[in-house]
Amino acid sequence: MNPSRPFILRPVATSLLMVAILLAGAIAYRVLPISALPQVDYPTIQVVTLYPGASPDVTTSSITAPLERQFGQMPGLKQMSSTSSGGASVITLQFDLDLSLDVAEQEVQAAINASGSFLPADLPTPPIYNKVNPADTPIITLALTSSTLPLPKIEDVADTRLAT
Repeated sequence: MNPSRPFILRPVATSLLMVAILLAGAIAYRVLPISALPQVDYPTIQVVTLYPGASPDVTTSSITAPLERQFGQMPGLKQMSSTSSGGASVITLQFDLDLSLDVAEQEVQAAINASGSFLPADLPTPPIYNKVNPADTPIITLALTSSTLPLPKIEDVADTRLAT
């Protein structure tokens, strides 16, 4: 028996079956969830150290460099970037996807504790770390000014008209 024989003998049923399959495919295609970017939370931690009154060169040599040496020894570190400015150092650490953010946080805290003897003694506060999501960067930043409205009124307009 030929498997195509029933389809040849019943062309109307074959046409209806083909239309049903096409219709089911079109409906399934419209319901199919598609995302331009996958929802991946990269384990990323940002370490901020404030050293008021220090120049960018002093911040780089006395804060950023010792912290980078300690952070560079952590297992699972994928990427490290830093920015040193007058009185502030910001180090962004990105870890492998298979590493839990809680484990990465413990490693960062241990590295900060280990670098305590290499940091300046007159540092007002120890380095502060927080979890960040690189996908949450702002799309647009707006600045509002007015020569007639007071600042609280401008804030209200921004909250009610622009943020919604």
